[in-house]
Amino acid sequence: MMLRLYLAMEQDLLVVSQKNDGAWDVEAHLMGLQPTCLAVDPLQPERLYCGTFGRGMWRSADAGASWQPIAAPGAAMEPYDGQGIPHAKVMALAVSPNERNNGLGVVYAGTEPASLYRSEDGGATWRDLAALRELPSSSIWSFPPRPYTNLVRYITPDPHVAGRLFVAIEAGALVHTDDGGQSWHDRTPDGPFDTHTLLMHPLAPDRLYSAAGDGGGRSPERGYNESHDAGQSWRRPVEGREYHYLWSMAIDPADPDTVLISASPNAGKAHHAHAASVSAIYRKTSTDVWQEVKEGLPDNQGLVIPILATNPQEPHCFYTLTNKGLYRSQDTGQTWEQLPVPWQAAYRSQHQQALLVTTI
Repeated sequence: MMLRLYLAMEQDLLVVSQKNDGAWDVEAHLMGLQPTCLAVDPLQPERLYCGTFGRGMWRSADAGASWQPIAAPGAAMEPYDGQGIPHAKVMALAVSPNERNNGLGVVYAGTEPASLYRSEDGGATWRDLAALRELPSSSIWSFPPRPYTNLVRYITPDPHVAGRLFVAIEAGALVHTDDGGQSWHDRTPDGPFDTHTLLMHPLAPDRLYSAAGDGGGRSPERGYNESHDAGQSWRRPVEGREYHYLWSMAIDPADPDTVLISASPNAGKAHHAHAASVSAIYRKTSTDVWQEVKEGLPDNQGLVIPILATNPQEPHCFYTLTNKGLYRSQDTGQTWEQLPVPWQAAYRSQHQQALLVTTI
């Protein structure tokens, strides 16, 4: 078994592998294609999907050693034939753990502008889930940096209910479907508005976690949102946090109460590597009190808001990708070590996009 990490940097995709002798190997792929998101088939971990900003979607069948386009870079320029993805900006991906066809997990892809597509053949063909765009809230969907558009930020299949899918629109709604995307339920009045990361946990049915930008303004308590009834109502523990604009999140694979989040004072200080940038990682357990974790992590100043991830096969272990390096915690996120992965100077000024950790 080999540990493998996939790092979506600002321009390239890095595939990082730990060899049997403990050394780390790094390969660069999709050079200059601006990867945005990653997903793995949970029952076929060598099968991966990667979205890009403007160059469509790519697939690997050999654990990242090679990649092939499955949504042509020029797709947005061609007449839509109903079989592919007509948008070149693929912003969110997910593979369902309980919807399968011929041994392949059903794949969902979200784009900019906000549309959702479903593939039952490993990405060869796609079906537009057009009912998503007919929701009443769609009239107010808008992405602040590019207000003329909007996007699907996160897709989360329910690990307990086949066909149930939660989708975060940036910005404007957290919505869900119970039938694989044929029909949709719009956001609840109290639901988060600007979710950046949306998770569920295999050990906690109906529990939904949202890390949102909602807390970056005058409602700090709305940054972290947790529902125990599949999004019908929300609780918002805030004690212990100094920063409330949330971006990434990860949950201990063995404990649905141990949650880590990355946070910044506001969007302006989160997404660019400059002197005013500042971000932190917070941790909470069943006490619902947040504590900043620092030991072994880089200084908060100049830190682009980190990406967090876990590996389902590594209980109590967390990973974080930052502009200052790649780090791992093996004690539920309390202390950290920097992994000895070569780090180019250019990475320190970049905004990392996604992190995926698997065991092959």
